Amino acid sequence: MSEQRPGKETEPVTGVRSFLAALRADAGTLWKTPADRRAAQVLIASVILLIVFAIWGRPNFLLRHLPAVAAGLGMDPSHEYYLTLPYVYWGVSSAVVRILVPLLVIVVWIRARPSEFGYRIRGVTSHAWIYLAMFLVMLPIVFAASFMPAFQAKYPMYDNAVLGPTHFALWQIAYGVQFLGVEGFFRGFMTFGLYPRFGYLSLFIMVIPYALVHVGKPPVEVFMAVPAGLALGYLALKSRSWVFGALLHWAVGITMDALAVWHAGGFRT
Repeated sequence: MSEQRPGKETEPVTGVRSFLAALRADAGTLWKTPADRRAAQVLIASVILLIVFAIWGRPNFLLRHLPAVAAGLGMDPSHEYYLTLPYVYWGVSSAVVRILVPLLVIVVWIRARPSEFGYRIRGVTSHAWIYLAMFLVMLPIVFAASFMPAFQAKYPMYDNAVLGPTHFALWQIAYGVQFLGVEGFFRGFMTFGLYPRFGYLSLFIMVIPYALVHVGKPPVEVFMAVPAGLALGYLALKSRSWVFGALLHWAVGITMDALAVWHAGGFRT
């Protein structure tokens, strides 16, 4: 972690020229040390990728273009898995925008090793028991939440997952790939990229956009995303990998969906 520089007193800036001069001076400090430079690169890339995914990576984007896309695949609206396509697209776009593109940024622009950003499995299995313990702790919480009407109305997010095991399995595969993207981006790219400059404050920077992507889900889940995101980020830093966090996230997601299907009376087959 780089040495922290004392903050300078805020001085009033008057006039456009003074503002531009102050802006240039501050911008020059972004690249003063390797940790500063890496943090600036990660933040710039993160803003762009968050916007790209929010606009073009979600299921609703493909839903608007679904008839044309399905027709190109030889599917019509009567096809059994017609409405699966937006969620498959969601999983693929999450992997591309949140894992593969950040990987390119790491290698090509930042010029670092992927393992420095948590892209590793070797040597991290000693922390697997912590993730298992977290899952066991989450189970009674998720079970209690499953009785809430807001929970039952939201999950599974793919409505046809209740139609049968095949629909449920296809949805969970897409869901799991999406979780790989979530953890790779927030706990990997952002957390590891910001840590050399901000230390554990990187967790609080990362958790801001992470919590906001939950808006639209039950309010209790949005608020719970904050401590959950901080815990997963801390464990990622300790284990030097975000992979087990993705598996934990996916396991919780499967559990939530299975409970929602159970509350709905089981599969409709």
